[in-house]
Amino acid sequence: MSALPPVPAGTTETVGNDDTARASLEALRSEIAKAVVGQDPAVTGLVVALLCRGHVLLEGVPGVAKTLLVRALAASLELDTKRVQFTPDLMPSDVTGSLVYDARTAEFSFQPGPVFTNLLLADEINRTPPKTQSSLLEAMEERQVTVDGTPRPLPDPFLVAATQNPVEYEGTYPLPEAQLDRFLLKLTVPLPSRDEEINVLTRHADGFNPRDLTSAGVRPVAGPADLEAARTAVAKTTVSPEIVGYVVDICRATRESPSLSLGASPRGATALLATARAWAWLTGRDYVIPDDVKALALPTLRHRIQLRPEAEMEGVTPDSVITAVLAHVPVPR
Repeated sequence: MSALPPVPAGTTETVGNDDTARASLEALRSEIAKAVVGQDPAVTGLVVALLCRGHVLLEGVPGVAKTLLVRALAASLELDTKRVQFTPDLMPSDVTGSLVYDARTAEFSFQPGPVFTNLLLADEINRTPPKTQSSLLEAMEERQVTVDGTPRPLPDPFLVAATQNPVEYEGTYPLPEAQLDRFLLKLTVPLPSRDEEINVLTRHADGFNPRDLTSAGVRPVAGPADLEAARTAVAKTTVSPEIVGYVVDICRATRESPSLSLGASPRGATALLATARAWAWLTGRDYVIPDDVKALALPTLRHRIQLRPEAEMEGVTPDSVITAVLAHVPVPR
């Protein structure tokens, strides 16, 4: 499972009056597919993050359309998007903005940085030092930026989609645990299959320009109003005490795993409950079942746990630990 399974086709049930918002968000997949081949699980993960007001860490080798994916999502949702290329010399003010002296008025005025947008693409976030990485912490958690003691609210919706390369570590700064925990989901963006890669090359041979989404036919199929209606519906999704206990048991089991030096925190449990509710709503139900929790456990928890060095040397991975936990924790009936 690379990220999370796509929303099952033809399984939605009619629930209340929120079908219009659900249909609009489901239309995102076919619209983004005009520009991006495959990667449906990553698309679904980004939609889940938007529903939960969370952020996403996209991990994949260069050239698998991570940037194009975020741009296509923004175009399909009619949202503003900005991209920041994180480099070793990037300063915090290059992200958040700074006070600029205006000679005409003899006063300092605030010049907003690229973080003041709806979808911020933080490209190769692990290539910048911790000081600049931490400049995003307040924005991600508080939805505001404080400059010179003045808090400045960010637009709503606001999502940080950060990318990192899983195979090249020279000149990188691993994200600290505190910042990793601010990401709702960690999605792996895999290499395409042979058929998908042939499709990509055929599109380029036919004149597809990834820098011009309009010519590819990508158009807005949903907007902020649809997203807000969907968020309201997700908040009404019923969660039974048994499901709450199941989520807690999964997270507590990670803390007891001999392969881990750090298990999922209560914030991780809260995140798993939130993503399971969004997933349940996307699949057409107004209640959460254990399969919803299982579907979101890997992308929600894989970056919140830390392997022991000896376990890592033996080839254990975060995904394998979470999979073992899911097999061990009793499922409520």
